[in-house]
Amino acid sequence: MNGIRHIRHLASILAGLAGILLASAAAVPAAFAGTNPIPDPPGYVGDPYIGTPPVAPVPATAVRVINTGGMPGWQITLIAIGATLFAATVAVLLARVRATRRNAVPEAT
Repeated sequence: MNGIRHIRHLASILAGLAGILLASAAAVPAAFAGTNPIPDPPGYVGDPYIGTPPVAPVPATAVRVINTGGMPGWQITLIAIGATLFAATVAVLLARVRATRRNAVPEAT
């Protein structure tokens, strides 16, 4: 009987870890959704990091910040991780309550 209980505990732990992995895998594409590469400024010729140095200095340009709203990806990731931890905590607490009720000794009258 003890072996079955250990297997059941191991299965529940593995199921919880699989749920965490699935939640993280679902959060990663949402975190990186909408990230577009920044276009090169006018007059940019090359990149010194990949071996093509610029031929002429890049003139200073005015930068306009456009805020389109929405939630940044890191916030989405934190919400997903927090929800996963909350769900895992609730599952553990419910399992403990259920175990104590199942193993409760009835009072003698």
